[in-house]
Amino acid sequence: MSTMTASRAAAGSTRSLRTTAPRRSRARLHPLVWVFAILAMGFSLVPFYWLVSTSLKKGASLGRGELFPSEPTLDNYVAVFGNGDFLLALRNSVIIAVVTTIISLVFASFAAYALARLRMRRKALLLTLILSVTTFPAIAIAAPMFAIWRDIGLYDTLVGLIIPKLTFALPLAIYTLTSFFRDIPRELEESAYVDGATPFQAFRRVILPLAVPGLATTAILVFISVWNEFLLAVTLTSSPAARPVPVAIAFFNGMSEFDLPLGRISAASVIVTIPLVILVLICQKRIVAGMTAGAVKG
Repeated sequence: MSTMTASRAAAGSTRSLRTTAPRRSRARLHPLVWVFAILAMGFSLVPFYWLVSTSLKKGASLGRGELFPSEPTLDNYVAVFGNGDFLLALRNSVIIAVVTTIISLVFASFAAYALARLRMRRKALLLTLILSVTTFPAIAIAAPMFAIWRDIGLYDTLVGLIIPKLTFALPLAIYTLTSFFRDIPRELEESAYVDGATPFQAFRRVILPLAVPGLATTAILVFISVWNEFLLAVTLTSSPAARPVPVAIAFFNGMSEFDLPLGRISAASVIVTIPLVILVLICQKRIVAGMTAGAVKG
């Protein structure tokens, strides 16, 4: 027998639980719940609608405060896509966010699995120390890192941005995955050991497939945090060659010294937000499954 037996048994048990679980009738929600849900949705969507509406305005209409653009135009989007520095920044953001997310998932999966399975003293304290790194203010390390990076040649490079972003993304990924790995039954690994699997084979063939919802949740959280980070990006870059999108938008110039390119800034912000929205919509089922894993026991 091989470790595939354990993985098939795990998948079969999951399917059986889904098929045998009793179907609950839909409970009728209180009208106040719908009211609060609509208010929360409006609170979240109105700013984004205003951003889209502003991106479709041009000239004097930008200062009128119109809810609906009287003369909508796509000139701002044409100008943004015609800006070579913005396209370069978009490429830089994709590279930085994807590489940081992949590295964080690889290292965090091993660390979180060890913290969830190994018996060690003061494990909770260790997890608290790991998570405390994410609360450390980035402004405190921006100036020293600027001097160090400039001396060793990492200033204004993509690698010079990936490394500090990893220091904040990795603790978040470890903490999120640890709670998920802790809820996976140990019996699945033991059955893999009986089949002759090594600990690494059991982890790769049995545990990781079951941890996909948690990995997806962690990947989304890390990707969004890295994609939106501004302080370290603006401190450790000085040219369009390595600037990510948030910094590139901050350097947009108007037609004159006193002209604020509000329309182009709004258009660029909409373009930057769209990948995050698409990513969440594609992975929403796995995100919800990962965030609710272990919430109900028994």
